[in-house]
This record gives sequence, C-alpha cells and structure tokens, in this order.
Amino acid sequence: MLMQLRGIAVTIGFLDIIDILLVALLLYNLYLLIRYTQAMQLVKGLIVLLVARMVSKWLGLHTINWLLANTIAIGAFALPVVFQPELRRTLERLGRGKLFGKPVTVLGEEEAEELIDALIKSIVVLSKNKIGALLILERHTGLNDYIETGVKIEGYVSAEFLINVFIPNTPLHDGAIIIRGNRVMAAGCLLPLSENPDIAKELGTRHRAAIGVSEQSDAFAIIVSEETGIISVAEGGRILRHLDKDALREKLAPLLKAKPTNLSHLFNWRS
Repeated sequence: MLMQLRGIAVTIGFLDIIDILLVALLLYNLYLLIRYTQAMQLVKGLIVLLVARMVSKWLGLHTINWLLANTIAIGAFALPVVFQPELRRTLERLGRGKLFGKPVTVLGEEEAEELIDALIKSIVVLSKNKIGALLILERHTGLNDYIETGVKIEGYVSAEFLINVFIPNTPLHDGAIIIRGNRVMAAGCLLPLSENPDIAKELGTRHRAAIGVSEQSDAFAIIVSEETGIISVAEGGRILRHLDKDALREKLAPLLKAKPTNLSHLFNWRS
C-alpha cells in the first residue's frame, strides 16, 4: 500500500497540483455561493442519498440500491430546475468578476450584545408607538432568495436605522428586514405566507409571513403588531406572542451569542 502511494506521488507533477488547487478553490466558492440559500439543504439530501446507496451496495441490499440509484438518476435531471436561482447568480457573478466573495463573519461576544441591545431598543420603540414591523434573523438556512426581493442595504444594525425603516408611509415600511450577523442585508423583502389553517384569524399578513419563513427555514422572526403593538416571535412554524423586552432578550441571547466550547469550559473551570 505504501509503495502504491509512493508510486502515485511520483507521477504527480507541478501542473497537477495547480489543477487540484484550482478545482478545490472552485468547489469552495460554489459552496459559499449556496451556503446561505435553501439549495444547501437539497445538497445535504443528495449527499445522504449517495451515502445510503454506497451502504446498501456494500450490504448487498439490491432492491434498495436499485431504488436509490434510480432516484438519484431522476434527481439529476431536476437539478438544473432546482438550482436555477443559484446558477443564475453564479453566471451574474462571473460576468461581474465577483465569484470569489467573502464568507460571512461570526459575531463575537461584544458584537452580539450590541446587536441584541439595538434590536430590543428598536422593538420597544416600535411597539410603544404601534408601528408595524417584521425583522428576520438569518441562521443556518440561507435567505438569499428572499433578500433579492427587497432593497439591498448591507449596513450595520442600529436601533435608529431599524426604527426609521418602519416609519409608516415610507417605501420599505410594509416589507421585512433580513439581518445576517450584525448587518441588515435588505429591507422591504417579500416572504412566503403560511398556509397553516390553525393560525389565529386576528393575525395579519406580517404574522403569516413570519410563520411562513420560519416554516421553510430555521430563521427567527420578530413581529410588532401595527394594530396593538404586541411583540411576537416566530420560530419553527410556531408563534409566541405578548413578549416584553426581558422575554425578547431571553429569546435572542441563545441565538446570537456563541456557545462556549468544551475547551473554554475547561479554562473557565480552572480559573
């Protein structure tokens, strides 16, 4: 085995190494391109199918292996349709020379606390003045498909900015703000409405949009009712109403603050 590896290593030239590095760089940037979109979940599903097929073949489960092979073959024809938004976005970036974009940064402890303070301050003001608002916090599932429906901003979150966006009779008042990290990616975004028949009749379009996006992703939505000023949050297709600023902080802190690793727990214990 070792001799075979040495023989392979001898045949690899400088151009082969460049070729491998370019392919790796291309795959990495394609991953960055779909990481914040719903297509990422489909890619994970395809990987599960491929692994299941390999395992079924190894175990000699011929019927399951045949079903999985045909499912994957049929799915290959559907990929161009499923990934149409990502393919279009890739071609656009190639045309603009922006294929190799920067990955999103992770918030530190201080940044997360500043973001929570800005969100709570703005929500309290909006609730007190009964100004309708809908804020979406992106998590693992990407929301680029919805970001493209609004006006791109890509600016740092501040309480003053969030309040101004939702002032009535302004162009972006009726849409949703989508936040990634500590940046407002876009405002005036259109979201899918939930079709759940069990939603209370008194809940309007904002609440249904918040529930809808939380059904289709792991996003966290904050809603302020325009009629009553009630603060609500939606997550996992469920809505929780009548929150105050303390309850809202309890919901936001676990989402935005990084969890300490086992190593950091060890250092804290020793100190």
